[in-house]
Amino acid sequence: MNIQTKASFRKEFFAYFRTQRLLAIALVIVGLAVLSPLMITGLVSMVDSLSDQYYTYLGMDVTGMVEMFGSSTSIGVLNAVESITGLGLIVMLILMNKAAGGEQKTRAVIIPQSAGLRSFSYLFPKFIIYPASLLIIAIVSALAAWAVSIYIFDFDDLTFYTVLIAGTLAGVHLMLYACMHLTLGTATGRAGMSAAVCIAVSILLPTLFSMYSMDYMFNPFALTAVAQTVINSDAMSVAELLDIGISVVFVFGIMVTAFLIALFAQNAKKIDNTGNEITL
Repeated sequence: MNIQTKASFRKEFFAYFRTQRLLAIALVIVGLAVLSPLMITGLVSMVDSLSDQYYTYLGMDVTGMVEMFGSSTSIGVLNAVESITGLGLIVMLILMNKAAGGEQKTRAVIIPQSAGLRSFSYLFPKFIIYPASLLIIAIVSALAAWAVSIYIFDFDDLTFYTVLIAGTLAGVHLMLYACMHLTLGTATGRAGMSAAVCIAVSILLPTLFSMYSMDYMFNPFALTAVAQTVINSDAMSVAELLDIGISVVFVFGIMVTAFLIALFAQNAKKIDNTGNEITL
């Protein structure tokens, strides 16, 4: 690794840490994961307190539903994974706008075509620091949700390795969309547009998969469904673990391709660095 790339890693890390974007993303994702089982408990308690009214006025016996949602840790972790890959993903994409092309728009980073900062040194740290941090945050969030679920639910039907796999899959899901955001944002210099496109894709693709009953295995955009399957399964067979591993390899292949596309686009375009104003 040359001096320029090392300096770019240092710059990107401090830009991520000192602007408190790392702290904000971590607090949001971990907070959503911890609140998810607590919200289930609150909802179950409310439904349980109104069970007599449900039966009297609607003829519904909700005691079975209360028992189902109020006894198992898998319910809490499952809801946490959905929150991480749903609302957590949206917040993460928005908070990453500055790194995903926003600094080009404000001329906070200058990339001359003939000398100075090279495109590789500019892009490579982004595709390492941001995805890696999201993977760690997602795993910690899943484990935190499991710990809270153990405390508030009656029955623990999960193991450490099950939660670890589910958290890893949720993290890889976040990594995929982060790389897509970085590619589109740095290639166009329009971070807001890039975030909007990634959010729309994250919402529309699961709907299309469910409409056409597409198999989630070997589908790089369906890792959320894979994580849910892992949580709901009593034990994963070797074949199922192999299928999950192949899906993850596909995702990493897409992320590498996204980096190469971003690098090609950055080398191909001419960035306008003219003007006197510099916004930091």
